[in-house]
Amino acid sequence: MSVARVVGDARALRRIALLLAAALALVVVVTLVTGTAAQAQVTPDDQGEGVTIDINGVDGGPSGSILTLLGITLLSVAPALLLMMSSFTKIFVVLAMTRNALSLPTIPPNQVLAGLSLFLSLFIMWPVLTEINTVAVQPYIDGSLTFTQAIDVGQLPLQEWMLRFTREEDLALMTRMAGQPNPADPSSVPMYTLIPAFMISELRAAFIIGFVIFIPFLVIDLVVAAALMSMGMMMLPPVMISLPFKILLFILVDGWGLIIRALLESYGGVG
Repeated sequence: MSVARVVGDARALRRIALLLAAALALVVVVTLVTGTAAQAQVTPDDQGEGVTIDINGVDGGPSGSILTLLGITLLSVAPALLLMMSSFTKIFVVLAMTRNALSLPTIPPNQVLAGLSLFLSLFIMWPVLTEINTVAVQPYIDGSLTFTQAIDVGQLPLQEWMLRFTREEDLALMTRMAGQPNPADPSSVPMYTLIPAFMISELRAAFIIGFVIFIPFLVIDLVVAAALMSMGMMMLPPVMISLPFKILLFILVDGWGLIIRALLESYGGVG
């Protein structure tokens, strides 16, 4: 069998797989749309100019198909929400800088750091998420709030939490860049200026913590490099000698515990 034939068969299998995936996606979309249309209630307009479609269910709450579509949409934007409006960015940056300070660029791997950052973010923001579920999600599911009302009510706890950890300088910077007047009170700060200001503040705080973490390991590198230079061992990389001492120091002072404690206390513990 020639190489060209193998490559051609691989391309054909890839096309078939793409077609099957597209067909499956089309079936799912058609099913959801059909279910939504079946549960939608079409009512004539009061002025006789058209019709309005009610996407709520029989009991006044949102239909199951609408909830499914909203869930899929939320899953698609969940990574961006996690990065922009939670403590995930700060925690991940601090852990990554700690790994670099130890001269271990791949240990722990990124998956471990991301998982630890995710669960620490859930631990920190659990009261906020609980409040959002109480005041917005459950009333929307019960039908007592519309989707727009649920969004307006649900963003208030998150907005309040983000304002607690956003520097006024960063918020003023984004407000000036947007050409907007200064907000009268914290509740009137728009989300499109609050989110980037919050991220800038989080990155600044993460770099400050990372700088403090780097100092003791930098001292170890300087001492080891000076010792090797004095012994004439200039061809020996100082990292090979300083790495065991860094790991030993990190273990003796309970480094991971200190870093996690500092991160949690920077958010006031929980919430």
